[in-house]
Amino acid sequence: QVHMVESGGGLVQAGGSLRVSCALSGRTFSTYTMGWFRQAPGKEREFVAAITGSLGWTYYADVVMRRFTISRDNAKNTVNLQMTSLKPEDTAIYYCAAGYVGGSYYLPEKYNYWGQGTQVTVSS
Repeated sequence: QVHMVESGGGLVQAGGSLRVSCALSGRTFSTYTMGWFRQAPGKEREFVAAITGSLGWTYYADVVMRRFTISRDNAKNTVNLQMTSLKPEDTAIYYCAAGYVGGSYYLPEKYNYWGQGTQVTVSS
């Protein structure tokens, strides 16, 4: 079974930067769309960013656009989310996800595999 591990979470002051990473096992990494989602207490899991496996197209939620950058390294089976200009509203558990999602990159239920999540806390 595909195994995914997130890392890089932590505590950062508002306005700061943080990078979270996800390492994925398996030989089909390059074919997956990889997504980042986040979930705050009492909130639904929400889409943050995604990158497709075929051409590397990227997509972002409006609230993170221009602040977050998703990237992938297929040779290392990793996907990264570089977060800048962080806000307290960004505080959440961040999850990486993988799957053959078609055009529905923003829907959590379309992803097949999930990491355990990493906590990102942004202080005011």
